Amino acid sequence: MDLKLGGKVALVTGGSKGIGKGIARVLSREGCKIAMCARTMSELKTTAQEIERETGNPVMPIAADLTRAADAQNFVDAAAKNFGRVDILVNNAGAAPGGVIETLSEDDWANALQLKFMGYVRCTKAALPYMQKQRWGRIVNLIGNDGVKHSYWEIAPGAANAAGQNLTMSMAGRYGADNISFVAVNPGPVRTERWDGLVKAMARDMKLSYEEADKLAPKSIPLGRIAEVEEVANLVAYLASDLAHFVNGTMIEIDGGQQKQLMDVARNR
Repeated sequence: MDLKLGGKVALVTGGSKGIGKGIARVLSREGCKIAMCARTMSELKTTAQEIERETGNPVMPIAADLTRAADAQNFVDAAAKNFGRVDILVNNAGAAPGGVIETLSEDDWANALQLKFMGYVRCTKAALPYMQKQRWGRIVNLIGNDGVKHSYWEIAPGAANAAGQNLTMSMAGRYGADNISFVAVNPGPVRTERWDGLVKAMARDMKLSYEEADKLAPKSIPLGRIAEVEEVANLVAYLASDLAHFVNGTMIEIDGGQQKQLMDVARNR
């Protein structure tokens, strides 16, 4: 299927690795010009060069710490100045620490909201004037199923995700008149560089072995496995395209039908 993305300018936050890298790669394959940000410029440059070599399309790396409003604004402004417009914003940067309430610190809660939620707010606010001027835009927010499928071990991510989901729905109602549409993508567990650390944290908090903890998520998913990065990236590319522009003010789970209560069942066996 031709997604008709050739020549579009797509901004991807958290693009140096994991899901963000996968999204940037797929959008570039589809013909987008990419601007991507992350905190570490060395990793970002390596990823940008890798994707450029593979696809032949330009990828602009921009260092940004999205806990700072000025960095978010600079990311969007620099991309717009370089490419002349901003068509697509994929908010992806940020992770919130898993854990039970007994082990989560005040800083854990603050950090969960500061990057995973407020980073999305800052980039959206910076991108909207460009999209309004051109009377077209697409904002895809990578959030997570913790906001709609609750788990006592993921209460900090769940709080940040619920806030992001509310933001997405609210913005869709306000900016549709400017021909700007919003959609939230809610992945479940995805095999990224972070997965090993998450399993170790689960093992610690649930008092399980690493091997036992590693089996919990797949056992809660009817398909029997966690998602691969490219599966999420392919969905995002479709949703970012003109073909799906009318998909507005909604959320799509990509989690294999995960039933989180089954993690407790598996843990207690």
